[in-house]
Amino acid sequence: MKEKVSAAASQGFEIKLDTQLCFAIYGAAHAFTRTYKPLLEPLGLTYPQYLVMIALWEEDDQPVKAIGDRLGLDSGTLSPLLKRLEQSGLVLRKRDRDDERLVRISLTEKGSGLRLKALDVTEAIGKAIGCGLEEAATLRDALISLRKRMDDRD
Repeated sequence: MKEKVSAAASQGFEIKLDTQLCFAIYGAAHAFTRTYKPLLEPLGLTYPQYLVMIALWEEDDQPVKAIGDRLGLDSGTLSPLLKRLEQSGLVLRKRDRDDERLVRISLTEKGSGLRLKALDVTEAIGKAIGCGLEEAATLRDALISLRKRMDDRD
């Protein structure tokens, strides 16, 4: 029986980590997380908690599901994050008035106040990645486009 050979294999392409887009993205994601960690510690936030807070700073008083959809997190991952943010006094969880099945998340005064301190994090990350606003926007847009194409396949 004849084995089918892919175009990549027929051209002598070898599988190496350094040629894999997924590995480059994986490494960059870890580098970002490592860079954010010391910047977020003074705010008392982890990187995933920081993303939740950004979502709430953009739009306060959201259903849990909306936050999960925005961040691409399932309820099993999001619920413990929200619980810790609530214990820290940054957010409130409450039942929706019109639909008791829904839980809404809103910022406390302390959570809203943290936004100004978070601006320092954004500035520090900009310096850490060492590229201008235009290059950063180009990178971001390329990654958003890649993710959309991959999500659209589902």
